Amino acid sequence: MTARIEDKGDRLIIWNGNTAKRGALSPELYECIAAAMEQAQDPRIRAVILTSEGGFFCAGGDLNVLIARRKMAEADRRDRIDDLHDLVRSIRACPVPVIAAVEGGAAGAGLSLALACDLIVASETTKFTAAYVKAGLVPDAGLTAALARMIPRPLAMEMCLMGRPVMAQRFADLGAVNLICPEGQAMTEAMALADALAAGPRTAQGVIRGLVGAAYDVTEAAQLDAERDAMAHAAGQAEAAEGIAAFLEKRPPNYR
Repeated sequence: MTARIEDKGDRLIIWNGNTAKRGALSPELYECIAAAMEQAQDPRIRAVILTSEGGFFCAGGDLNVLIARRKMAEADRRDRIDDLHDLVRSIRACPVPVIAAVEGGAAGAGLSLALACDLIVASETTKFTAAYVKAGLVPDAGLTAALARMIPRPLAMEMCLMGRPVMAQRFADLGAVNLICPEGQAMTEAMALADALAAGPRTAQGVIRGLVGAAYDVTEAAQLDAERDAMAHAAGQAEAAEGIAAFLEKRPPNYR
């Protein structure tokens, strides 16, 4: 089994189990990510965690698959790439936060998937690599867009032009990783983040992640309008009533 979904009640865990190929992309992983994003529509789900077995998050595209694609027409190759891009779009559109729990390394499209998530936990030995150039290829799955938002241009150029890996701590120092942990502890820390998210207001969290995601692509004037509309709606909802009451009564809110 190269991928599976584990349902933990209030969260879903997507396990990349392609250990023989260091977590390289597989059709089963595509299917599991797409299915988990659909299942996350269920109100009981408060977070999704994307992680791996075998100590390596994802090595990106399977080179044997890429070799086979050389025989395809370019239009057909575009279609296959769009399948991957649809996964990134589905992660971005997920109604609940998506956490990447990264051990070992995230390379190529594996890095793209990690950066598509809302929160990233990485072990201190993790390496992030835009490995495409080493195979004579170019980034896909939104990698250049994500890097441009998260890190300085010179480092993004170094990663993409030279394929040099960046250690997790450097990424964290730049604000691109939320939490660094000892090797083997990424899932433990990701579960703790999921616990914290599960205690919060699900609907408000979903609106917030949508606002933050859109803010990179619109003008300040458009974002002000979006925030106005979202806030006006949220203020009349049950989550706001509970949150405000809990604050005034000096008690923890109950968003369940």
